[in-house]
This record gives sequence, C-alpha cells and structure tokens, in this order.
Amino acid sequence: MRHAPIRVMAVCGTRPDAIKMAPVVRTLREDPAFSVRLVATGQHREMLDQVLRLFALTPDEDLNIMTPHQTLTEITLRTLEGLDRVMRAHPVDVVLAQGDTTTTFVAALCAFYHKTPFGHVEAGLRTYDLYHPFPEEMNRRLTAPIARFHFAPTERARQNLIQEYIPPEHIWVTGNTGIDAVLWVAQQPVMPRNPELQRALSHTGRVILLTTHRRENWGEPMRAIARAARKLLEQLDDLVLLAPMHRNPLVREALQSVLGNHPRALLTEPLDYDEFVHAMRKATLILTDSGGVQEEAPAFGKPILVLRHTTERSEGVEAGTAKLVGTETEVIYTESLRLLTDPEAYQQMAQAVNPYGDGKASQRIAQILKQAFG
Repeated sequence: MRHAPIRVMAVCGTRPDAIKMAPVVRTLREDPAFSVRLVATGQHREMLDQVLRLFALTPDEDLNIMTPHQTLTEITLRTLEGLDRVMRAHPVDVVLAQGDTTTTFVAALCAFYHKTPFGHVEAGLRTYDLYHPFPEEMNRRLTAPIARFHFAPTERARQNLIQEYIPPEHIWVTGNTGIDAVLWVAQQPVMPRNPELQRALSHTGRVILLTTHRRENWGEPMRAIARAARKLLEQLDDLVLLAPMHRNPLVREALQSVLGNHPRALLTEPLDYDEFVHAMRKATLILTDSGGVQEEAPAFGKPILVLRHTTERSEGVEAGTAKLVGTETEVIYTESLRLLTDPEAYQQMAQAVNPYGDGKASQRIAQILKQAFG
C-alpha cells in the first residue's frame, strides 16, 4: 500500500491547454493522495497568465520561454531544456499535459527521457492530415506512442488510439476536461471589462461570435471569412458581430481590412476566458476555427459553424452540434443565413446533445491515477 503522495508534474503553456488542465490541477490539489507541481512554459504569455489567475493557480515553475516572432523550433528547444531542468531538480511519478500544443509534445518527450510515465489529457483526437491543423496534428500523433495514460474525451478518440496499436488497457474515456472548465466558469460572476463585449452583451438583437486564428487560415482564407461576416451584417439589420482578434498581426490585418469600418462589427482585443464564456452564452451563432470552442459552445446550446475543411472533433459534427463549412465566403454566408432565418434548422442544432462530457472528467482522471499508483 502506497502512503506517500503521488508526485505529479502538470505542464501547460498556452491558454487552451491551461483552461483544460486547470480543473485537473484543482481536483488533484484538493486530494491529499497527490502532490502537484504546476509548470508553465509560457509558450503563450499574457493569455496564459489570465487563465491561471481566473482559476486561482500559481505555477511552481515558470519557464517563460516566449520571445517575439518565435519559431516552432525555438519553442521546442527552449521548452525541452526548461522541462529537463525542472525534472532533474524535482523527480515525479507522472507527468501530465493536455491536448496538442508544442508544450504538450515536448512534455511527453522529456518525460520519456526521464523514464517517467506520461499522462495525455484529451488523447486520441485526429484529422489524419499532418498539416491540418499545423503543427497540432503531428504534436498529438507524436505524443501518443510515448504516453502511458491516455485520457480520451470520447469513444471515437479511444477507437483512434486503438487503431494506432495503443494498448486498450492504457486508454480511458473520461469526457473532456474543457467541459469541466467551462461549466465552472459559467457559474462565476463576471463584470465585463471589455467595452465591446459590454456592447454585445447589452445588444437586444442577435449576436454572432467569430473566432479565427489557425495558421492554415492566415491570409486569403481569413479575408474570405471576414467577407462572409460582412455580408451577414449587411443582410440582417439586427445583427451584431463580436470578433475577439488574436494578437497575431496577420489575423488582425485580415479582419480589420474587411470589417474595420462596419459600425456593427465589434473587433476587439482577446477576451479574458471568463468574458469569452459569457460571450458564448450570449451568442446566437458561433463561427470558429477553434477546436476548444467546438466542444464548449454546445454546453450552452449554441450552433457552431466550423471554419475549417477538417476537424479532429468529428463527434460534434456527427451529433449535430457543429457543421464544417470551410473558408469560402458564399458557403459560410449561406449556411449562417439559413440558421439565422430558419428556426427549425436552428433548433435542430441548438438542441443536439453535447458529446464531449458531463463536467466530471477531472474526477475520473484523479481516480484512474490513484488506482494506477496504488
């Protein structure tokens, strides 16, 4: 019988993986069976810090790797060197990281080098197209053979891993920890600090929430997305568009060049996560190329049109909570207009059951680790 706490190193580096790791870290820290060291790589900086503050989490180690115009190679090297230093100084029983960021892949690699079991939160997502999304698809595929614990969000994800010869006894379907996070945040009071969000939340008509940032959509695809949004604003007088812009100047230029002068296009700085959750609750329709939003929005009954040609979250498409529409202006415009003008089509998507979980994934992960380590 084990009496010492299970030593866990939980790693996060970007806003999305911090959101999905936060409920896991909070759950483990509330359980005396665990001793948790939280390591932030700082792959994203300001957005990461905001999420950690929201969940009242302070990193035990902060690698602070972010530099202007950093390349994937630089991120990989600095993250590996930093995590190696931490693991040499503080040996652990298991390393945990979430999703498909470079931080996650490198955390798995570093755990392997230290012969320490790695637990992959949100394992098994696949598009089977190495460059869509880039570099995320390769990150998660490289992580899978290293992991000892595969915490799959859905049965589809589990089957993907089995097809890649991952031993079934190393895979558990837990649900998605992002649902744990979004339901927790939705219960917290929020005072919008962003004036454009305040305007959107007080708007008495309909609101479209637009988020686009993926590398494969930079340039003309993003301008095509923006043109579709502008056509919708010109067609429907009661409509307001809320578009939190990624800090990347390529994203901003594409959106501002098309939408910047429209009075009902609210182009704003990135929203803090609690603000974004409340923006999702307010939205009538969500247009996004984000993976996390595809999972979160159905928790509030919001239809999603996915601004990509492939998605690793096919369960949402199959369940009817999301629809792939690509990046062509006319397709986005037509599909959006249909949902905004056809109540039956809208309700069919809004009432579909969220396939991504019930908000208890973190508790399941804690129980699995306790059983594994005795």
